[in-house]
Amino acid sequence: MLIVMSAAADESDIQRVCDTIERLGFEARPIPGGQRTAIGVVGNDGPVDAGRFVGLPNVREVISVSAPYKLVSWEWKPTPTIIELPNGTLVGGGGLALMAGPCAVESRDQIFRSAELVAHAGGTVLRGGVFKPRTSPYSFQGLGLDGLRWMREAADAHGLAVVTEAVDPDSARAIADLADIIQIGARNMQNFALLTAVGELRVPVMLKRGMAATIKEWLLAAEYVLRGGNEQVILCERGIRSFDDMTRNVLDIGAIAAARTRTHLPIVADPSHGCGRRDLVAPLARAATAAGADGLIIEMHPDPSEALSDGAQSLYPAQLDALAIQLKRLREAMLD
Repeated sequence: MLIVMSAAADESDIQRVCDTIERLGFEARPIPGGQRTAIGVVGNDGPVDAGRFVGLPNVREVISVSAPYKLVSWEWKPTPTIIELPNGTLVGGGGLALMAGPCAVESRDQIFRSAELVAHAGGTVLRGGVFKPRTSPYSFQGLGLDGLRWMREAADAHGLAVVTEAVDPDSARAIADLADIIQIGARNMQNFALLTAVGELRVPVMLKRGMAATIKEWLLAAEYVLRGGNEQVILCERGIRSFDDMTRNVLDIGAIAAARTRTHLPIVADPSHGCGRRDLVAPLARAATAAGADGLIIEMHPDPSEALSDGAQSLYPAQLDALAIQLKRLREAMLD
């Protein structure tokens, strides 16, 4: 529920509404606006009696928020969220942020070379895993803090921002000190302790959709982060599981468009995990762009044949260059 105050409302009027909300056992979230203040009600799973507010001084309107997710909804915030990274990259608002790099940081030389190649292609965000949750306990698990430091150095050398995945609250706090975006992987989309932890940080969060999650569940997971006070959330469609083994996952292009009708948060796509096949990454990247994605996060390795993880879905540097040109032309055509 949103309680919209009139332009004449003063601090005492706003506080009176907040006190009423808290007496009902909920949390009040004032949202200052250019002309008037709105106050959101957070913490209710069911309807709240609007009659408790309509008679209060300078209450102009009471709006019911119909979705179970509130803070992420258009009803709560009618303007798109735009996230600006320290290097000037904007995620949201109609642009297309290109994020690229290897699945995993494997060495200092490899990540420095990767950063150079991403910048050459026109990318502005360097991706790479340093804490690697893997299906097999015998697979490469990442280089941890050493890899994160190298990644930061490599990104800074080429004017790039950094996105990397957290696997628990401790790694999230370490990443917050050195990276620009904390990624929450598909396996952790409903790790509520981790979502709560990143909600307390003030670093942008990229929330990947779970492998079998509905759009509603995805948005409710984002709600955990926003409720903690961190409003800088980027949704990432990365493919869902299917019965078909032709591709690793099925990139749900429709989910990008559908989520856009429900939330003000920016949405990016991960075509690399969405298919698991190098030859399909470019067409899926173009499709996600056409569907309205605010950005793409793509795996690229200086030499995919030598990659310690996900080499089969990693682009060669020349392929990333070619794709970046295609995406630029596509964006220009969409704006005509």
